[in-house]
Amino acid sequence: MPERSLSQVAVVLHPLDNVAVAARKLAPGQEFAWNGTALRIADPIPLGHKVALSAIPRGSAIRKYGQIIGFAGCDIAAGCHVHVHNVTAEAFARDYAFCRDVPPPPPRPAVPATWMGYDRGDGRYGTRNYVAVISTVNCSASTSRYICDEVRQRGLLHRFPNIDGVFAITHKGGCAMAFGGPDHRQLERTLAGFARHANVAACVLVGLGCETGQAVHLIESEGLLTLSPRSNGSGQIRKPPVVLTIQECGGIRQTVEAGLKAVADLLPLANDVRRVRLSADKLILGTQCGGSDGNSGVTANPALGWAADRLIADGGTAVLAETPEIYGAEHLLTRRAISPEVAEKLLERIRWWEWYTGVFGAEINNNPSWGNKEGGLTTIYEKSLGAIAKGGSTALMDVVRYAEPIPRKGFVVMDTPGYDPVSMTGLVAGGANILVFTTGRGSVFGCKPVPSIKVATNTPLFERMPDDMDINAGVVLEGASVAEVGQRIFEEILEVASGKKTKSELHGVGEEEFAPWSIGPTL
Repeated sequence: MPERSLSQVAVVLHPLDNVAVAARKLAPGQEFAWNGTALRIADPIPLGHKVALSAIPRGSAIRKYGQIIGFAGCDIAAGCHVHVHNVTAEAFARDYAFCRDVPPPPPRPAVPATWMGYDRGDGRYGTRNYVAVISTVNCSASTSRYICDEVRQRGLLHRFPNIDGVFAITHKGGCAMAFGGPDHRQLERTLAGFARHANVAACVLVGLGCETGQAVHLIESEGLLTLSPRSNGSGQIRKPPVVLTIQECGGIRQTVEAGLKAVADLLPLANDVRRVRLSADKLILGTQCGGSDGNSGVTANPALGWAADRLIADGGTAVLAETPEIYGAEHLLTRRAISPEVAEKLLERIRWWEWYTGVFGAEINNNPSWGNKEGGLTTIYEKSLGAIAKGGSTALMDVVRYAEPIPRKGFVVMDTPGYDPVSMTGLVAGGANILVFTTGRGSVFGCKPVPSIKVATNTPLFERMPDDMDINAGVVLEGASVAEVGQRIFEEILEVASGKKTKSELHGVGEEEFAPWSIGPTL
């Protein structure tokens, strides 16, 4: 009988599972004790990949997390590598069981968590303090960036230590879309979400002049207001933001000068704010996983879910996104829905995505990506089951559309694509003021104006990219508990919300990553 137990080198997540996840590389010929017998490794099993615990006949369900992640495409012997070469992702029925497993509210902690943030005085609470220059259309993107470059080059920020920076919000849209159509409304909602974000003290809008997405329409349709000086120069008020159009200003150079003056007028107002102690219920946590691997659902995602539960216990909000990466696991969320109406909102979004992908001849389960598969993820069902762990275990309180304001406390789902920049853009537009991004392959994503905490799912990644990863959840594979890592993430959330710079912020990442979702045709 082998002396080493399989549990020392691989993780079995549920008693019903017939696969284990390698916590380190396993070589052919190695033998491990498992359930009173010897399990002989038949194939090379990379870190994060799956090994069969027993014989799995062709067509039989493959289970991980106690759930179906696919079906055997051939007979799979015990000890064999279980992956894309012998697994299929067939459709199967799921029991949605609306509201069957709604958990009670988590108990409030004996010592409520607090952080140091910006109270805007109108129900918004910021973790950062920026001034934004917002392009209404791609045609004004460079001009918007030039304005911010001029502010930096002229050293205007040196006199305002309470401002984190001036940044440009640029994108590829704003025109060639139906006026008042879905794309127009969604882009306006996204731009407005950034303009009124708690981390943005004030903003300026910059357009070309002839685009479909007119700044005046954006202001009127969204009721957009921003911090502004009083006309007599004393004090500050909130009024519609300054609008500059290149065609009316007389070209790029004149627009840059006008923008420079507009920003200079806002800097003293934005600087006139100090961090104050706030309760954790003022935090809205946006969660994301990108460049995922087979250990994402074993280490970082459940640890982030623990931190989300802890924040919700304090009265805060945690938001799960990436609807295509909920697919196949949505039945676990409908069971936790606070009402049948909330459960149905999630299923309506699932059905919409099935339709949407079908329109373009794609499949919603045409996933995971190449990098995900290299990291050990085999099917969208497996990826989704690991991804939803980021949402923790509390009741599902609401489902909102892309970039919509997040009105409810507790656990919320936002409908977004799985693509990281697009998803994160929607979360920030909805009001998330702190972001945690788990990664197994190594994402370096940042998203001004909101800090993005990177959590590595495995130690080799953390050691390979130390200047980009904030937290190592790979220690779970080395004996640490999910709760211990979850507590570390929660503490980092509070520290970063209070002003500690993330690795992506230290690199200056986040100004190129604004990526609003375009759902319709470009005309």
